[in-house]
Amino acid sequence: NVKITVCDINTEMLRVGERRARERFGSAILDESQGLKFVQGNAQDLHDFEDNTFDLYTIAFGLRNVTDVDRALSEARRVLKPGGRFMCLEFSQVPNEVFRQIYDTYSFQIIPWMGEVVANDRASYQYLVESIRKFSNQDELVQRMTSAGFTNAQY
Repeated sequence: NVKITVCDINTEMLRVGERRARERFGSAILDESQGLKFVQGNAQDLHDFEDNTFDLYTIAFGLRNVTDVDRALSEARRVLKPGGRFMCLEFSQVPNEVFRQIYDTYSFQIIPWMGEVVANDRASYQYLVESIRKFSNQDELVQRMTSAGFTNAQY
């Protein structure tokens, strides 16, 4: 009796998700009685969802792309049921200085170049590495999560 809500601000991404679900599981999967629903929404303002709605809230490679991270975290906490889990998959900082230098060279030199060669889109890959650099490090994100009301935040 599982219900899954897929929420994204970008309608085109939702369409891609619906198409992939249909291809993988058949058209019947999109019948609401099956428990899978696609909803356009903004992580910073989840007004379509009541407090304490979800047991699990996941976000992958998206938190660093919202305008107001603290607001998005507060909204995630609001829509989670008591005891619910927040799981965030995100790029972060490399704590070891030697590895950080290697990673920085790879990130700022190789990744944008590969984006240009493979996808003819250097700018998007440049944005990717810059957004990773500007985003909170692990300890800062734990603090932001704690400030939003999460307990036992860790990485």
